[in-house]
Amino acid sequence: MAHPKRKISKTRRDKRRTHYKLSEKAIATCPTTDTPHLFHHAYVVDGDLFHKGKLAIKNYTANAQ
Repeated sequence: MAHPKRKISKTRRDKRRTHYKLSEKAIATCPTTDTPHLFHHAYVVDGDLFHKGKLAIKNYTANAQ
């Protein structure tokens, strides 16, 4: 069986385990279209791209970047 060459300190071990406590992402609701989306992100509704409740690009396609 493989054995560690050096002892892993308690601090180093606990740093590795801190990522289990991530929180859920906050979801906003658009006042214009009433669709849920992530805060500070643009979102597509019926082929149009919205950001902050305003129409950013009409007839938006995701491949046109």
